[in-house]
Amino acid sequence: MTGASQPVFRRASVLRCLGVLAACTAVLPVRAADWLPVGPDDLRMNSEPKAPAAPAIYLYRQVDRDDNVPDETYYARIKILTDEGRKYGDVEIPFEKNNESIRDIEARTIRPDGSIATFDGTIYEKPILQTRGVKLLAKAFTLPDVQVGSIIEYRYRHRLARGFVFNSHWILSEDLFTRYAKFSLDPYRSFALRFSWPAGLPEGTEPPKTAHGAIRLETHDVPAFVTEEFMPPVDELKQRVDFIYVAGTTVEKDPADFWKKFGKQCYGLARDFTDRPRYVAQTVAQLVAPGDSAELKARKIYARVQQLRNTSYERPKTEQELERDEQKVVKNVEQLWAQGSGDHLQITWTFLALARAAGIEADPVLVAPRNLHFFNPGMMNPADLSAVIVVVKLDGQELYLDPGTPFAPFGMLPWNKTRVAGLRLDKGGGSWVTTPLPAAAQSRIVRKADLHLTANGTLAGKVTVTYTGLEALTRRLEERGEDDTERKQFLEYELQSDVPTGIDVVLTNTPDWSSSEPTLTAVYDLTVPGWAAAAGQRQLLAVGLFGGGEKHTFEHAARIHPLYFSFPYESEDDVTIGLPAGWLVNSVPQPQSVAGSTLRYDMAAEKRNGALHVKRELAFNLSYVEVKYYRPLRDFFRAVRTADEEQVVVAPGRIQAPH
Repeated sequence: MTGASQPVFRRASVLRCLGVLAACTAVLPVRAADWLPVGPDDLRMNSEPKAPAAPAIYLYRQVDRDDNVPDETYYARIKILTDEGRKYGDVEIPFEKNNESIRDIEARTIRPDGSIATFDGTIYEKPILQTRGVKLLAKAFTLPDVQVGSIIEYRYRHRLARGFVFNSHWILSEDLFTRYAKFSLDPYRSFALRFSWPAGLPEGTEPPKTAHGAIRLETHDVPAFVTEEFMPPVDELKQRVDFIYVAGTTVEKDPADFWKKFGKQCYGLARDFTDRPRYVAQTVAQLVAPGDSAELKARKIYARVQQLRNTSYERPKTEQELERDEQKVVKNVEQLWAQGSGDHLQITWTFLALARAAGIEADPVLVAPRNLHFFNPGMMNPADLSAVIVVVKLDGQELYLDPGTPFAPFGMLPWNKTRVAGLRLDKGGGSWVTTPLPAAAQSRIVRKADLHLTANGTLAGKVTVTYTGLEALTRRLEERGEDDTERKQFLEYELQSDVPTGIDVVLTNTPDWSSSEPTLTAVYDLTVPGWAAAAGQRQLLAVGLFGGGEKHTFEHAARIHPLYFSFPYESEDDVTIGLPAGWLVNSVPQPQSVAGSTLRYDMAAEKRNGALHVKRELAFNLSYVEVKYYRPLRDFFRAVRTADEEQVVVAPGRIQAPH
């Protein structure tokens, strides 16, 4: 299937700079007069020697795209080899509600004996993702009578929004082994097209060729793509062919020249939006005082700008809601301020204008977020620089700010905009910078527990969890569109995941979800039944109460992909456990410490005022790890799990610890 697609050009005129419509797409069908014939060997096969133990394989895939319509057709034929493979009879076809549609779905099951069950059931529409004005849905259906040995096949048409030309890509390595696949693209003829295969092509695959105006590729025996925990974005790893449209009819060959021209264009757009000097100066005078320091001015402006309504982070609206909303098209900072709302780009431009008017040195920076793939300037794809931030100079130090992202604290970028390439704009075309990656100490989870142990081994009491930095921002962004009930469940589930056993937990406070403060605090009532295990009259309890997150980390002996982590972090657990009346702590394990240049773990348990006190700290200063370093990372977490399982012995006062 094709992956995410982004509309880049209107047919009549080029969309300017970052004024692009974000859209996520699925793939489309291959129309034929009839289904392709099925050979007897395919019906009889019960395994694929080139993909041992595969639950299913693609016998055939075909994607044909025409950007002059624009639409795409998709055809898939899958052989079911094991009982697990029957799940592929449940099909979901994603599409972006506002700009795409899925049509002409046809499907059937070919039983092992060659008889056919045609799909005539219900096709459902289910939500997948709703974020930043994008509503991603899926057409979902279940093929009939799917059994081991069956062949299932389906085809459909994916219609894209008219009036746009879309960047796209062919995904060659899918989650199943592919015996044979064909791809074609009829490109839009009024723009030049650049295409490449950044992750390489499958072994034995010829590069795409252009014939009669269409680009074509055939491939075979493509291994299944393996998904692993903590790996880079799949679009970075899957073998694919990327297609990027270029304004005009010629393709720029020199990346330096390309980005200089692009930078000049975007600098001009920022200048046009912010060029209201008298109005901006009057507005700044209402926000700051003459005696304020440069930093205080920047903070006041930042806080006020973040109060503007940010339409980029609202749920998609129906046509009726849009009519009632009466939002006008914003063309400059004066119009935005009067309306009190704008998208993330316009709000960032507004902060830029106000900061400069306050005498603060500030520049816009276009950045390439790293949550979907990694930026390669040699690809010359302007759509990759899809976000804008501002760099300011305060007391001789440069600070990167993101006023266009709700809840982003002053001086902190969302994780996907950290350690990424950015084009710092100026009238000469700009220069490349790399945004900073915050240290682990800036993003912390601190759990403070005041608990009591009962004679039957149950722990109960209060837990306060404080999220700091990116730990707080990430959660606020993830839950921004949810109601109080869902947010409560979200936090309760997190704490349940932290404790490696069944627990009862109830959130008792109302965290501040709408703040840009660097902390988010949650308070819980916690019960952990049977945390301590009886050993005669003694009780044994593990010291690592909140070690659930590390309990099953990196258990596999082998690794295929590099390791990739959103951001460095630290966690600290401070746990006090009161004992039943007359009970004592008989013994505690020796302090544990496992340390390396980028990883650190410390655990210490002690008797304190008749109670047990446990302090556990974990520091994780990694972002990207090559496969060759997987073993030491795995060994570190094995040592953490072993230390978490160390036992404390408690007992009634008359019972003595064995010698």
